[in-house]
Amino acid sequence: MSVDHRPTLDQSWLADLRASLADDFATQTARLRELTELNADTGDPGEAHNQAALLLATRQNIEQITGALNRISDGTYGACQRCGRSIPAERLEILPHARFCVPCQEKQSR
Repeated sequence: MSVDHRPTLDQSWLADLRASLADDFATQTARLRELTELNADTGDPGEAHNQAALLLATRQNIEQITGALNRISDGTYGACQRCGRSIPAERLEILPHARFCVPCQEKQSR
């Protein structure tokens, strides 16, 4: 007999989260557009490094937000992608794009 480890998350909480993530996605997309358009070479290697770091961080944020939205849509949001168990709601509130429970995240980070 298979056990379903998917969490049962409050639907209104999920709807609020989806709206918040969609807002974050729009903000990050606009930021990426601005950073890409500001691609003026100032000749300052430090500035170029900062620009590259901002672009990378913004792209990673967009990827994390998109992943969370996709998991909400397909019904797998809140389930650890490694062990399948529920990710505690407290972790999801702090890190809404979390893909792993804490023990699996620690294994993933090694």
